[in-house]
Amino acid sequence: MALLHPLLAGVGRVNPTPAVWIVLAYLLGSLPVGLLLSRLKGQDPRKVGSGNIGATNVMRASGKTLGILTLLGDILKGFLPTWLAMRAWEAEPLVAAVALAAFAGHLFPVYLAFRGGKGVATALGVFIALSPLAVLIDIAVFAAVLYTWRYVSLGSLVAAALMPVLLLAFRLPSPYVLLCLAMAILIFVKHGKNIGRLVAGTENRMGGGRRAAKGEA
Repeated sequence: MALLHPLLAGVGRVNPTPAVWIVLAYLLGSLPVGLLLSRLKGQDPRKVGSGNIGATNVMRASGKTLGILTLLGDILKGFLPTWLAMRAWEAEPLVAAVALAAFAGHLFPVYLAFRGGKGVATALGVFIALSPLAVLIDIAVFAAVLYTWRYVSLGSLVAAALMPVLLLAFRLPSPYVLLCLAMAILIFVKHGKNIGRLVAGTENRMGGGRRAAKGEA
């Protein structure tokens, strides 16, 4: 941390234009962490299970350790640009634009022909930067839903829908509330197939259930 201190201390003094911040945030968000880590073991999560590059499918393809590292890496992709932008600017709309760019990078990565993940972990990173207390409440709700029904997708959807409400309740600036609302909508769109299976009663449950098909989970 001592080595990082001069860099972090200089964030407020080195302030690229908003366009540069947004492009860099998008490029960082586009990094396919799960794919890169899986290749260390000679595997490709796109060819295993659901074909998704997120932590859940990386865990299927390459084991728990790489799955957890993928989760942390995807969270960091959302947290780091948002956290830095909040310290570089006072204008909330600019911070929200940077955060949205990082999130969009994960969903539509330039490195993978714009076919990315579902955004839950990267959104979590953004939320942590904006309001750690709201995230604690959101995680508790996610855990309760997961424990009760054992659907990771359902817990993720409920948590995504709740986050804008929590930010509104904590009276965060409206650009942040609108940002979280937009992210929640995109998460729901990316979970379209999961929602269909939840309604049909055929969604995979944590710790059991049917095998994921291509494009699931």
